[in-house]
Amino acid sequence: MTQVTERGTPLPAAPQAVAARRRSPAAAACVLGGAVAAGLGLGFLAVLVIVLWISSPYPDSGPGGALHLAAGLWLMAHGAELVRYETLSGTPAPVGLIPLLLVALPVLLMRRAARLGSASGDAAGADGDEVLPASAVFSAVTCGYLTVGALATVYAAGGPMPADPLSAAWHVPLVAVLAAAGGVWAAKGKPVGPLPDWVPGGVRKAVARPRYALALRSGAAGVLVLLGGGTLLVGASLTWHAAEVQNSFLTLTGVWSGRFAVLLLALALIPNAMVWGAAYGLGPGFALGAGAVATPLGFEGAAALPRFPLLAALPAQGPGTPVTWAAAGVPVAAGLVVGWFAVRRAREVSYGETALTAALGAVVCGLVMAGLTAAAAGPLGSRGLADFGPVWWAVGGAAAGWTLVLSVPLAVGVHAWRTRPVRSVGGGGVEDAWHDSGVRELRWEALRKAAQPLVAPAVAVPAPEPVVAVPVAVVPAEPLLPAAVVGARVLARRRPAS
Repeated sequence: MTQVTERGTPLPAAPQAVAARRRSPAAAACVLGGAVAAGLGLGFLAVLVIVLWISSPYPDSGPGGALHLAAGLWLMAHGAELVRYETLSGTPAPVGLIPLLLVALPVLLMRRAARLGSASGDAAGADGDEVLPASAVFSAVTCGYLTVGALATVYAAGGPMPADPLSAAWHVPLVAVLAAAGGVWAAKGKPVGPLPDWVPGGVRKAVARPRYALALRSGAAGVLVLLGGGTLLVGASLTWHAAEVQNSFLTLTGVWSGRFAVLLLALALIPNAMVWGAAYGLGPGFALGAGAVATPLGFEGAAALPRFPLLAALPAQGPGTPVTWAAAGVPVAAGLVVGWFAVRRAREVSYGETALTAALGAVVCGLVMAGLTAAAAGPLGSRGLADFGPVWWAVGGAAAGWTLVLSVPLAVGVHAWRTRPVRSVGGGGVEDAWHDSGVRELRWEALRKAAQPLVAPAVAVPAPEPVVAVPVAVVPAEPLLPAAVVGARVLARRRPAS
């Protein structure tokens, strides 16, 4: 209801209402951006599935079934578990092994939508309107994305492989929230400032210490080394079993469209294979069905595996060999890298602080590897294929243990080497701090002092007092004599009297 004055003129609107009206177009644009991001992901998968369905010589369903399958794959890209009802036993079989490369599609689209929403809010503020806060952009983009996600979940329920509603109910919002938060954070310049005011002061002071930034950096470096080592192990195994891999790829299907689909699936599972290779090098290995586990010490049990090129590169069944034992070099390298990155260059840091930083880096490495392992594993069916992939808690514990045992001694040793006493020159006990390789900060300080301007800054000088001229008698100057005459007079003065 509009308020009016005694004369009947309307009162001006409240500032909050004006701000709300100004923010509404930008907020609506953010909601639309989130919905478009979800629609682009759905459209990409729908086009891909329709192309494969058209090129297939034996299509088992109409275009409606292909579109339902595309919606299910889009939900699967967020981590949702699909359910396969058409099985030989008649029992519904879950499909929870998520190709991690497929997850990159919704994450990139949602992150881009959040960044564009933040940029449009800043542009609106430049035109005179109020700038949308980061929380408003985040909420609007997430709302639009989740609306399309809910519709896709309902639509996929009528397809051949619908998504589990409970799994989709928390996986889709989780991916959307994380991706939107990353996009807004990147759009705001990636601020790494203090925590909000509602966080207790003691917690803010503790988190602001340099040890936590170093722990995150060292833990991330350890994770990258583990994943790189897992990639090397998988590549070496594929090369070693090249004949089996090629035979599996050619005999799986004889149609080019089917082979193209198998190739796309193998490429999407490469990040999973990297995590599995890291789990193999760490020691826990991975499960290949009920009672079948592959570790560097051996491949135990009989695995009922489907025919697939990546699975054809598994090690042979039986006890391990020196070749498989060499996989332990991957966690050793990761532990050494964590210890190296956990050392600060400042001399005033104590040994206990360095050891604590390395230990925190090992914890970070273990937590990240546990999360990646949980995302890279999942069931491929019921009964024998219910357990497929590495166990997240075992891999996370092994990663934390390996890096903790190796990183702490190395970090303390490197810190002791960098902060060792200054060497003496010639054994005379004179310290030469400039040439000591362990005191770099002292040398930089000396260089900074030497680089100061050589000319002192101008100082204001008071004006001189006026000088009174005093008359002075002028004495006529003696005419200049030649040098020879002057020399003769000097010699005459020094000649002794006869």
